[in-house]
Amino acid sequence: MQPTGDVHLGSYLGALRTWVAGQHTCDAFHGIVDLHALTVTDQPNVIGDETVSLAAMFFAMGLDPDVATIFVQSHVPEHSQLGWVMECTISYGELSRMTQFKDKSAKRESQFIAAGLFTYPALQAADILIYDANEVPVGDDQRQHIEITRDAAIRFNHRFGDTFVIPEAVTPAVGARVMSLQDPTSKMSKSDDSDSGCIYVVDEPAVIMKKFKRAVTDSETGPEAVRFDRERKPGVSNLLEIHAAVTGRTPQEVAADYEQYGALKVATGEAVVAALDPIRVRYHELMDDRGELARLLRVGADKARTVAAATVDRAYDAIGMLPA
Repeated sequence: MQPTGDVHLGSYLGALRTWVAGQHTCDAFHGIVDLHALTVTDQPNVIGDETVSLAAMFFAMGLDPDVATIFVQSHVPEHSQLGWVMECTISYGELSRMTQFKDKSAKRESQFIAAGLFTYPALQAADILIYDANEVPVGDDQRQHIEITRDAAIRFNHRFGDTFVIPEAVTPAVGARVMSLQDPTSKMSKSDDSDSGCIYVVDEPAVIMKKFKRAVTDSETGPEAVRFDRERKPGVSNLLEIHAAVTGRTPQEVAADYEQYGALKVATGEAVVAALDPIRVRYHELMDDRGELARLLRVGADKARTVAAATVDRAYDAIGMLPA
């Protein structure tokens, strides 16, 4: 995950919560990819602060440094080493066909577009291959990145001998689909036009309650108004999905308990506060102990470098690079 702003409820329910559960079923590596953030950051003293904040959030949510490997990408220089090898293994044509580059560069048409925005799939391929990853949990929007990684690994293995594990894209357990509280037809995002549509994990309980009380619903009234119907009632359905996700129920079960939108908004806000407040409290404890955060990240970096260095050495040996 890139360190580019506060973590919101959508990220937590849609992905991070499943990471916490998944760390106990596999040998998991979770990198804070600060080098990737350079493609969209041009101000000093931003990435480092955001990296610390995201690390504190990872640990506060329950990622365990004794179970999973949690590290900062730039603390493992082998990523950059293998990233260059991947740039020389992936073709210009392959990079030019990446849909995310087309989309992101189109949005920045009148702005500075970093070359790294074009080549970052090569570094991302290195991020994956360097840990001999055989499974990469991704959504549909990231599958193209796994395909180019697989192609690069197969091409390298064909040229220089069997070196890299060929990763497979896997679909993670379905997380909640969280939409904006002010525009329930769009996903919750920290780039929302209105900050009142996005719930941040670090929001104070009073702020969360205020945002839920102002959530957009519709004008229908009556005992059947509260029902799960994404197409016809996106605002109400969003509240039901959020409530269900944090309480372990189905949206239909939640809907059966309410007849009025106001009561649903309050109950959903209270359920979210109950889920997020322990994380917020732990986050601030960690942010007040930068020494402990640094120690935890060193543990992760040491574990990551042990694996990463062996992979880079294996790749250099396969190519026939002159040993130092």
